[in-house]
Amino acid sequence: MSMFWSDMISMMSSKPASMTAVGPLRNMSANLKKITSELTEANQEIIDFNNRLLEYYTKLGETWTDAQKKVSAKMSSIPQDEESFEAYKRVWIDMFENNFTQLFDSTDFSKNYNKLVSKELDLMKRWNTIMDIMLKSSNLPTKEEIEEIYKEMHSLKQRIAKLESGNKKTRDRKNVK
Repeated sequence: MSMFWSDMISMMSSKPASMTAVGPLRNMSANLKKITSELTEANQEIIDFNNRLLEYYTKLGETWTDAQKKVSAKMSSIPQDEESFEAYKRVWIDMFENNFTQLFDSTDFSKNYNKLVSKELDLMKRWNTIMDIMLKSSNLPTKEEIEEIYKEMHSLKQRIAKLESGNKKTRDRKNVK
């Protein structure tokens, strides 16, 4: 789809302005302002999403580093023999479990994660809107229109099955008599 539109834009820019007065190019040029506006908004949302994602991974990294430091500090008190390996594993598991539980329970982390997911959903909505504009410009059905057609087909299949079932019962009654 993107190749189609890049070819269209390339063709539009290399031809006289009269080309935009016909067919899908006319629709494309009419909707170009909407697409540009959506892309501008999408860029801002991408920046916000990346900032949230950076904060998310920063917090995870800091928690990992802190837990590893605590494990290293605790290791000096555990004797270094073969039996102590289980004690080391237990200390490592406990430290990491405690640190990450504290992180996941913190309101800071929760707020950032909620905003991260929210921005991701906003981006998906924005891309769907852009795709709908492009599909309409090409006189192609949108996702909503296709879903509506599928629902109608499903409804029709059910009605046909019901009618066929009723016809079979009627024939069976006639055959019995």
